[in-house]
Amino acid sequence: MSQRNLGIYVHWPFCKAKCPYCDFNSHVRHQGVDPEQFGDALSAELAWFQGQTPGRTVTSVFFGGGTPSLMPPAIVGQVIDQVAGLWPVADDVEITLESNPTSAEAANFAGYRTAGVNRVSVGIQALDEADLKYLGRQHTVEEGLTAFQMAARTFPRTSFDLIYARPGQTPDQWKAELERALAEQAGHMSLYQLTIEPETAFFRLHEAGQLVTPHEDHAAHMYEITQELTSAAGLPAYEVSNHARPGHECRHNMLYWTYGEYAGVGPGAHSRLIGDDGSRRALAIEKHPETWLQKVSAGRNGIVENSHVAGEDAAHECLLMGMRTTQGVSLKRLEQMSGKRIDRSQLDHLVSDGLVCLTDDEAGIVATAAGRQVLNSVIEYIATKTMR
Repeated sequence: MSQRNLGIYVHWPFCKAKCPYCDFNSHVRHQGVDPEQFGDALSAELAWFQGQTPGRTVTSVFFGGGTPSLMPPAIVGQVIDQVAGLWPVADDVEITLESNPTSAEAANFAGYRTAGVNRVSVGIQALDEADLKYLGRQHTVEEGLTAFQMAARTFPRTSFDLIYARPGQTPDQWKAELERALAEQAGHMSLYQLTIEPETAFFRLHEAGQLVTPHEDHAAHMYEITQELTSAAGLPAYEVSNHARPGHECRHNMLYWTYGEYAGVGPGAHSRLIGDDGSRRALAIEKHPETWLQKVSAGRNGIVENSHVAGEDAAHECLLMGMRTTQGVSLKRLEQMSGKRIDRSQLDHLVSDGLVCLTDDEAGIVATAAGRQVLNSVIEYIATKTMR
């Protein structure tokens, strides 16, 4: 098999406080956490995954959470060193750490850089004081911008992350906020539309009628403003919510979106491993941090799910991820994975409606700007109507 690149995802599940919009596997521990104990468990789980992935070269490492910027730099360095000791590592390996922009966490930037981190994604989330408080963030606007500027001086690559379509936000307000952010950014922006996820505090408020998001027409207008301003600033979208100058794209996330191979360690992490015959396995790790720690201590991994991804399911996953990007999905790859023929006449309906277009060589499909606004419907149509 020609594809032997591997991404490593490392999940640090702890936060100072749970943000009301967040549905990630994150936990607050007021009694404190022993970082060395969790670092040793991450190292042990990495060793297990190395045995499942011989011959791979690690091209990216991504520390996510939770709040990985609560990890001591020494533990981050330990994990990076463990990866380098288990697999060959690409010369241009991308090592990303997600960070909150509080002054306490920004104080660790130099230590993370020394440990080997070369890219930081800074969760600014809003440039409005009231909205920061409403979103449960622990920083002020000034503190956030100061931390981002420090990150941009410390790391070769940084991402400026914002949430828009917030309750009460208007298109004009978002335009002004985005213009301010564009004056600060350093090559990459993750710009997410607020979604109300089940089992979050925002979901409960929304269900009770106490939280109202902008009307869908306003939200669509904000999306259009986002595309217009970022493109004009030289940061076109390369994925639905991500914008970058050429060469600043997040390589680790591109591995997900192009349906590559990755191993995830830490509570709640997921993996997609590819066999020599092209078969795929989906693995999931125990979510509860202390239960995970016990499992790893007893058996070197915390896996609670390990299943084969059948051909048609793999094709659907590939479609779900790849259609988020501006490079789209190869039709041949979908046919090879699913074992089914793509009905071009059905695709023509989407093309004529202006929702997708064919690549220049007609070998792939890409969602148009209009299609990305109704992407779930486009993907469902392709999956159910064109694969026969």
